Amino acid sequence: MRTIGLIGGMSWQSSAEYYRLINELTHDRLGGQHNAESIMVTVDFAEIEAMQREDDWKASGERLAAAAAALERAGADLIALCTNTMHLNAAEIKAAIGVPFVHLLDTVAERIRADGPTTVGLLGTRFTMEMGFYAAHLAEYGITVKTPPAEARDEVHDVIYDELTQGVVREESRQTYRRIMRDLAEDGCEGVIFGCTEIPLLVGAADSRVPVFDTTRIHAERLVELALG
Repeated sequence: MRTIGLIGGMSWQSSAEYYRLINELTHDRLGGQHNAESIMVTVDFAEIEAMQREDDWKASGERLAAAAAALERAGADLIALCTNTMHLNAAEIKAAIGVPFVHLLDTVAERIRADGPTTVGLLGTRFTMEMGFYAAHLAEYGITVKTPPAEARDEVHDVIYDELTQGVVREESRQTYRRIMRDLAEDGCEGVIFGCTEIPLLVGAADSRVPVFDTTRIHAERLVELALG
């Protein structure tokens, strides 16, 4: 079994989901008393969120690269970043380590391509939906990404930062997400990406008319696959 290194804390609620899923999936594979061998470095999300607001992606890249290097020194055999948005700094992380970096967007794109959709909706933070890196990355796999209109993007973003990263789950917000996902389906999306690792805390497959791609679970499944060979 290889040791999984996790850069967490963005937010800790979704990092906890990564830890739960990785250990449940490992136990499902191996049975008995087995769980995953893993190491997590948890950053202070308040620091990262301030860097996001200040558009200081250089500072966030340095912070996350240092976390990745610490995981490698601690014995991680492969490393993952437990957040969608901060894959803006994937290049800095990869440059800082000598072990494999398991890129979330590659993992998600491979799953979408295997399942067949060519046009998908994207829900996530404002940075994920608007900065273009996500759509550009998936375009390399032949996948077209659509995002909600500006007002709906604001709603999606605000629920993430004002509620989900604070551990708050509200039925009103669930209904908002359902409406936005319905609108994406009516706009021709054959699936919806939960492009923020907190979104599955609020909604799931049953809330959407089209298939959903839960990035937290997809990433966790890939990490266990690699760790167990």
